[in-house]
Amino acid sequence: MHREIQKMREIALVYLDRSGGLQKFVHDCKKYNDSKQSYAVYRFIISINPSDIAELDATLGNYILHNPIQAAQIFQSVCFIAIKTLSLIEQLQTEAQISILLKPTHLPLLPSYVLSLSAFPFNYTSQRFYVSEGIAIAMGTVTKYTQGARFLCTEETCPFSEGFRYIRVHLPGATESATVRNDFVCSLCSSPLQEDMKFRVLGDKQIVEMIDEKVLNALKGYSNDKSHFRIQTLTVFLRDELANKMKIGNLYKIIGIPACVQNGLQATACIEVNSIQLCKPSGPSFVSDNFKYLLSLTSSSCWRFTAILANIFASQVVPPGTYNTLKLAILLSLVQTCEKENADYLDLLIVTSDTLVIDRLLNYSICLLPRGIRHPPSCEIFPSVSKDKHGTGSATIQACSAVLAKGGICYIGDLSSYKKDKLELLQSVLESRTTTVFIPGKKYGEEADQQVTISVQTNFWSFVDVDSSSKKHTQKDNFLIGQMDMSLIPPNLVDVFGLLIYNEFPSCRVASPLVHHTLKKAINPEAMLYKVSQQFRMQDYEEFILFAKNLRVELSSEAENLIQGYYLASRRVRRDSIHGSTLSASALKILISLSKAHTKLSLRKKVLEEDALIAILLLESSLTLKHGKSALCVAPNPVFPFDLTDENSLQQRDSYLMQCHHQLLKFIGAYGPGIHINNNKE
Repeated sequence: MHREIQKMREIALVYLDRSGGLQKFVHDCKKYNDSKQSYAVYRFIISINPSDIAELDATLGNYILHNPIQAAQIFQSVCFIAIKTLSLIEQLQTEAQISILLKPTHLPLLPSYVLSLSAFPFNYTSQRFYVSEGIAIAMGTVTKYTQGARFLCTEETCPFSEGFRYIRVHLPGATESATVRNDFVCSLCSSPLQEDMKFRVLGDKQIVEMIDEKVLNALKGYSNDKSHFRIQTLTVFLRDELANKMKIGNLYKIIGIPACVQNGLQATACIEVNSIQLCKPSGPSFVSDNFKYLLSLTSSSCWRFTAILANIFASQVVPPGTYNTLKLAILLSLVQTCEKENADYLDLLIVTSDTLVIDRLLNYSICLLPRGIRHPPSCEIFPSVSKDKHGTGSATIQACSAVLAKGGICYIGDLSSYKKDKLELLQSVLESRTTTVFIPGKKYGEEADQQVTISVQTNFWSFVDVDSSSKKHTQKDNFLIGQMDMSLIPPNLVDVFGLLIYNEFPSCRVASPLVHHTLKKAINPEAMLYKVSQQFRMQDYEEFILFAKNLRVELSSEAENLIQGYYLASRRVRRDSIHGSTLSASALKILISLSKAHTKLSLRKKVLEEDALIAILLLESSLTLKHGKSALCVAPNPVFPFDLTDENSLQQRDSYLMQCHHQLLKFIGAYGPGIHINNNKE
């Protein structure tokens, strides 16, 4: 056995030399040596490529993967000999003072190296490297732990009453009491050992709770996935340089060593993390053939493809041709989702008297994204603080619906069901796209209070029951033409939602197919009632949206001039003598977001005037509901003024939108301060 160990030490030295690890080690030693300070523990991080080391020597490669703690001792011996031979650290006395952390770059792509957070049994007994994926759903504050300590014999005549014979170093899965205790005895004279507090080495520690990505399926309002699975959180320990390397709500791939931590009578399975990798979502690089064929058929017009998409969308929930404006707004919001800072967000607030159908439609739609979350009313929308359950007494920030919906949709249900303080917090988040968590220091054992700012990168959907609003509040008499009674919701909150959509109860002509659809679905929920449901399946829409949302689009100068002209003209028209302009500064961002979304939905990369026109009509309709009609005077349903039944109706809609474009140019010319738009089409 000794001969095998010696051979592995030689191979380890060869690997360090070839991989550049030896050069890094010498550089790290120089830092310690230059400090001229004596440490109890000298810590070194060694990056290991399992493939390279296995090619060099299969025995050592296998030893590192399956016995990492013992393998670290091999590198410890190699490093100690190197330090003494090359005189790298003058203060170093014993091999026990060297602490080695092995960091594998990756693990073999085999099932036996994957630790699933949802599979059973959960193998945490073998202390070897595993790879695991999960979402960070709770994060503790950074606290201190004992990285290493020096003990001395209390018997003064004993040779071990001085020097660095007894060094305790933290090992994966070990608690604080395992590293530092008062019941150690000298191996030479059996006298008690006492810690030399001057040489205690402290490091940073952070506890994170992770959970399998499958949990997102359980938080959707509607799903075709009927499979059952077990979900449990996993405690993850981030130490030293890895502390604060995770952000709450993100998906990570980690490599670490599982362990079982005992806290009183309770045992917790955990992983000591060695490396962290952020998992970025990658959308499909294709759309279905049916969508491609539809795009080619409608290539003569920039408006037809998106009109048909909206017309046939969600045919499993509502009949084709119903709720077209709402469905177009939903599709625009779906493709305008991403995990970037300062992204173009598109929030929806629907005013309706048909809450049941709208709820079903929104539930269905959020399932088209990986991060579509239906917020449970009993939980918090935004992150909250609680005491750490592992006995440290520190604070833990819990991720809630808005953070779990990162890069997706957070559907919060009926807005009128929330209390005033929740609505004020929602308004603040919609304005800044951040939320601040306050951690009182006295309550959680810290010297000072802390404030943690968390970015909220999601679109919010909600609805208001117009019947509920009319029952709870006496309607005013001084409404402007086209304005809705929104007295149930604070006006400032209504303004920060990107789009306000009024979805009135369908007329008898539209209600009849909706009633038939509902009755047939109640009898046979799995039935495909329309041909388009078979041609454009839910999976096709999922792939389409994931492809479209990842398109990078840019504004053309014509579209930019049209948006800017409308915005400036509307600010001049929509104003009163007391409050000035009723058009908020965020309206320009919403216009750009809507225009880009329509471009993505059209599978193009350049925003055209036609995209800007749809954005303007949708926003003008929204502003009319909030503040009443303006001089532009759009129709109540400006994007879908009539039913789309055949090619003639599509041609009729194109002609109508051209008239709207002409009317918009006249509006800008009349009220835009010095705005000149080149009108070739006129």
